[in-house]
Amino acid sequence: MGDKNLEMARKVAAKVAEAGGRTFFVGGFVRDRLLGRENKDVDIEVHGISVERLEGILDELGERLTMGESFGIMGLRHYELDIAMPRSEVATGRGHRDFAVFVDPFIGTQKAARRRDFTINALMQDVLTDEVLDFFGGREDLAARLIRHVDPQTFVEDPLRVLRAAQFAARFGFCVAPQTRELSSRMDLGQLSRERIMGELEKALLKAEHPSTFFEELRQMGQLGVWFGEVEALLGIAQDPQHHPEGSVWHHTMMVLDQAATMRDQTSYPLGFMLSALCHDFGKAITTEEIDGRIHAYGHEVEGLPLVREFLARLTSEKRLERYVINMVQLHMRPNHLVADGAKVKSYMKTFDAAVCPEDLVLLAKADHFGRTFANAQQDAEAYAAVEAKLHAMLDEYHRRMDAPHVTGQDLLDAGLAPGPQMGEVLAYVHKVRLAGRSKDEQLRQALGYARSR
Repeated sequence: MGDKNLEMARKVAAKVAEAGGRTFFVGGFVRDRLLGRENKDVDIEVHGISVERLEGILDELGERLTMGESFGIMGLRHYELDIAMPRSEVATGRGHRDFAVFVDPFIGTQKAARRRDFTINALMQDVLTDEVLDFFGGREDLAARLIRHVDPQTFVEDPLRVLRAAQFAARFGFCVAPQTRELSSRMDLGQLSRERIMGELEKALLKAEHPSTFFEELRQMGQLGVWFGEVEALLGIAQDPQHHPEGSVWHHTMMVLDQAATMRDQTSYPLGFMLSALCHDFGKAITTEEIDGRIHAYGHEVEGLPLVREFLARLTSEKRLERYVINMVQLHMRPNHLVADGAKVKSYMKTFDAAVCPEDLVLLAKADHFGRTFANAQQDAEAYAAVEAKLHAMLDEYHRRMDAPHVTGQDLLDAGLAPGPQMGEVLAYVHKVRLAGRSKDEQLRQALGYARSR
C-alpha cells in the first residue's frame, strides 16, 4: 500500500466516511486485484455525499482537477487517481458517445454497478474495509474465466462493448459467455469511431498472450466483417498442406499472431510489428490458386499491399505505422527464402537495407515460420536455429558495413564534385558501394569515377 495513489485514495475515503459517505475501488482495478494482476489505474467511486461536499474534501487534500464535469469525474494534481461519483446513463443514439449522463451520488451501489459492462468489471471494493460488493456474480465469473454482461437491456446500448468483450477475452485468456456472444451478434458496430476500434485492437495486440482470441471471439459473434473484413476474408482460403498442415490462411495467421506476441517486446515498434503479423498474408485471399494439383499464392506479399493500405486507412491516419507495416509485409518472406536458397551476402545486404527495421523483419520471418503445425516440432526448432544463426550473422555483417566510415556529401564536395542534381545520384551510388562492404577510400574512388561517366 506504499503507492501514493492508493494512499491518497484512503485519505479521500476517510474524509468521505466522516461526511457520511462511502468510497469504493471500482472497475478494472478491483478485477485485476482479485486476479493478482498489476493495475496502476486507480479508480474510486464516492457514494452518499453531494458533489459539492466531495469537491470541498478534494480541495482540502490538494489541487482539485475536473476531468469530466458532466460525468462527475475529478482528480488531484500530481496523482493518477480518477475520482468519480455514481451516474446513470440513457442512450440517445447508436454511437459509443450517444448517451445522456446524470450524476446521482445517492443512486445506491447496486444500481451504480448495474451500468457496468461485464460482471467482472462491476465488482466494488470498499477502500477502507476491503469488503467486496458483488451483485452480479463477478467473482464466480472470474473463477470460471468468463466474460458475461451485467444487464441485457443496457449492454446493447453501447456497441463498443462487443470489442471490449473480445479484447478482455484475449487479454485474460477468458471466454465470452454464450448469451453475451448472442447479444453481441445483434449489435451494429458501424457507428463506432475508428479511434475507439483501434483502441480496443491495440489492447488486444499489445497486452494479450494470445491475440488470436480477439479475432476468434469476433468471428464467433459474426462481427469480424465491419472493421476487419480483410481478416475475415482469410477464412476458408486453402494452403498447400505440405507447407501448411495447420489448414487455412486464417488458421496460419492466427498462429503467427500468437507467435508474434512472444516477440513483440523485442521489437522497435510493437504495434507495427503485431499489425504486420496480422496483415502479412492478406494477399493470399486474392492470389491463391491451384496449379497442377498444388496450391500456390504467388506474389501475395506484393498483391496484398493495397488490401493492407485499405485496412490501415480504415483504422488510423498514422503514416509511420502504415510505412512500417507495408514495408514489413512486402519483405516478410525474404529472410527465410534467402537462407533456403543459399543466397550470397549481397542479397542479404539488399534485403536488410530495404527493411525499415531489419531486426524486426527477422523476427517476423521467425513468427511466420513457427505459425504452423509440425510433424516433429523439436526437430524443426533445431533446424530453424541454424536458419536464425545465419540471419543474425548476416545482420551483424550488415551493421558492420553500415557503421564503418563512409563517404558523405561533404567528402564529394571536398573532392571537387559540384553541387547540383548529380550529387543525389552519386550519393545513391555511394550507398551501393558502401553496402558492398568497400572501404571509404574505395567508395570515393568509385564515386568520382561514376560521376565522370555521367
